[in-house]
Amino acid sequence: MNNPDNLSIISQLSPPAGGRLAVEIRKASVVYQTADSPVHALENIDLNIREGEFVSLIGPSGCGKTTLMRVIADLEHISAGQVLVNGVSPHEARLARAYGYVFQAPALFPWRTVLANVTLPLQIQGRTKADSKVIAMAHLERVGLQGFEGKYPWQLSGGMQQRVSIARALSFEPKILMMDEPFGALDEITRDRLNEQLQQLWQRERRTVVFVTHSIAEAVYLSTKIVVMSPRPGRIVKVIDSPLPDERHLGLRDTTEFIQVAHEVREALADGHHD
Repeated sequence: MNNPDNLSIISQLSPPAGGRLAVEIRKASVVYQTADSPVHALENIDLNIREGEFVSLIGPSGCGKTTLMRVIADLEHISAGQVLVNGVSPHEARLARAYGYVFQAPALFPWRTVLANVTLPLQIQGRTKADSKVIAMAHLERVGLQGFEGKYPWQLSGGMQQRVSIARALSFEPKILMMDEPFGALDEITRDRLNEQLQQLWQRERRTVVFVTHSIAEAVYLSTKIVVMSPRPGRIVKVIDSPLPDERHLGLRDTTEFIQVAHEVREALADGHHD
């Protein structure tokens, strides 16, 4: 099962990017107090993310990419500054179920079927078993896994397991999809296919996506905006608004325009190391 099926997208196109701010971060810092000395994970972060944007956070290991995403998702607290999500605090946004979160590993329960994994958060939220099943089946179809709902995670390829995670994250219709290196552990062929399918999914839904990656090619291919970060303390070195067309295909990676954006990202990463 090394070749995932194509995504079957059934949702309608939402309003394009360029609307109101989904995320607004001002002078945000995160400092961890340790027994030895404070660890400055993030320093003086300023960032705007508009509704419908696909924003990638890229930088070296330990630069605070995941910390920044966790701050937006109310999984980490800032030490200074301000963060607003959909105009309210991250905590209020989380209570309003604004987030869907896809982790680096699929984090599926091996003793539960695909369907049972996707319905679990819905049932925790108080949905009936029947309603949860209808919603879960619709989202499994969206990610091309119709017919696999009775399988167990160990019967699926790594790419298919991650698509189950995406279906689970989308099941309660979050306004913001957070993805923490979801394809990093996959082989290159599967990763390319899932990049293409995720891009198609974003095209149809225009959901706000915050995506953490170490891959320059992945960031450039997927994103409308690329946020380049420096080594710890994590700072934003450069924000690159992609000039590439919204509708993309894997062949775009061989074009001059793609290579130029990748070069700009690579230079910004190098500049961050020199600062």
